[in-house]
This record gives sequence, structure tokens and C-alpha cells, in this order.
Amino acid sequence: MLLHAELRKLLPYRTVWILLVLYAVLLAGFVGMSGGTVINGKPMGNSLYAFPGVWSRLTYVASYFNLLLGILLIILIADEFQFRTFRQQVLDGLSRADLIQGKLGIAVGLTTYATLVVLGIGLFFGLTRGPEAAPGAVTAELGAVGLYAVQALGYLSLAALLAFALRKSGLAILAFLLYGWVAEPLVRSQLPDSLDRYFPGKLLSALTPTPGQELLDTVAGPSGALLPTQALPIALAYVALFWLLSYLLLRRDL
Repeated sequence: MLLHAELRKLLPYRTVWILLVLYAVLLAGFVGMSGGTVINGKPMGNSLYAFPGVWSRLTYVASYFNLLLGILLIILIADEFQFRTFRQQVLDGLSRADLIQGKLGIAVGLTTYATLVVLGIGLFFGLTRGPEAAPGAVTAELGAVGLYAVQALGYLSLAALLAFALRKSGLAILAFLLYGWVAEPLVRSQLPDSLDRYFPGKLLSALTPTPGQELLDTVAGPSGALLPTQALPIALAYVALFWLLSYLLLRRDL
């Protein structure tokens, strides 16, 4: 019932389709052009698409495109406040918990979409441009895609929390951008690594670490970030916390 109601609102909404297509096209375009990357005077070429390493490289790149998904969810939630559809749904008999579950379902749907796009792009470029894969190499590091899915859901949950708190799409999108690019890095810069690694932005980023991070740590010193397996349970706890806070915020007047 909830899913059906959400789909009836989403499917005719042109902005949804534009942002979903943009996510896939931009990510595929960026990955496609990455073969021309030159490091230390040497072109990376098709080695970038070799299995199994393509999964960790692809999910690291895809992490930057979570921004589009977060903006989309903010617009969808803010529209409910602007057009008073949340209020109407409560008058029609739905509870506030039902409303939260509906938006959580949308966040999970967007996460599933993004994960399938990443899988499709990885398989396409890996099989068509990468060197011939050894037996088992295609699925050897597929867990990186699972970690990316948790990361995408985490960013979407944070975006939803800001949308429920501010209720206006412009303000919430601005807060979403400023939090990730300015506010959290500024606060973290004043704290030791033992604390700043647990902030939501850095912790979610740790799920898709920079390719070759081990080598960078050797040269420049440890980054202080948690390992993906260490960050995973805390990221899931953040997802639960963000939706609980969203529910509490929705208990205010609609």
C-alpha cells in the first residue's frame, strides 16, 4: 500500500527520471574517460578496468555521485511539505511512522538502483575493455559494491534527516552540501584522528577508500580512517539513528 502510493507520486515526476539518468550517464562517462588517465607520465589504459580491482576503483568514483541521489531525496521530501501531502496523508489515516517508512522505502529503492548501475558499469567496462580475467576474478572483490550500497544508503539517510529538519528543498540541499564540504571537515580538523574518524562523513567515506590507500599510508602516513569492515556496523547504526531522528522531527506540526 505504502509502496504503491510512493510509486504513484514518483513515476510521473520528470525530475526523478532526469536525476536518475544523469547519475548513470555521468558515472559511465567518467569511468569511460578514465582509461586516458596519465600517472607519472604513463597512461593507465585498460588496466584500470581489470578485475577484481575495478570494483574498488569504481565504487570510489561512484561515491562522489551519491550527491545526486541525496539531492533527489531532499526534493521528494521537501515537496511533501510544500504541497502539504504529508498533512493530507495523516488526515487520510496514515501514521507518521507510515510516512517515514514510505520515504525509507524510497531511499532503499534509490540505493538499489545505484548499486545495479555500478554493477552494470563494472561488468560492461571490465568485460569489454579490461584484460582477460582469471577464473573467479570477476566476483573476487564484489564485496566493495555491497559496501558502496551501505554508503549510498547512509548519505541518503543524512539527506532525508536534513529534509525533514528544514522542510525546504533549497535550504536542505545547501545544508547537505555545506555539511559534507565545509562544516564537518572544519570540526574534524580541530579533533584528533581517534575521534574524527567516527564523524558521519568520514566514516561513510571509509566504506569506499581511495584506491591504493595502503601505498599512500606508507608514503604520507596513516589517514586515520577506519577500515571498511570496521566502519560498516557504525554506518548501519548511523542509518538507523538518522531515520529515528527523522521520525521525531516529523512529530512536529505538519
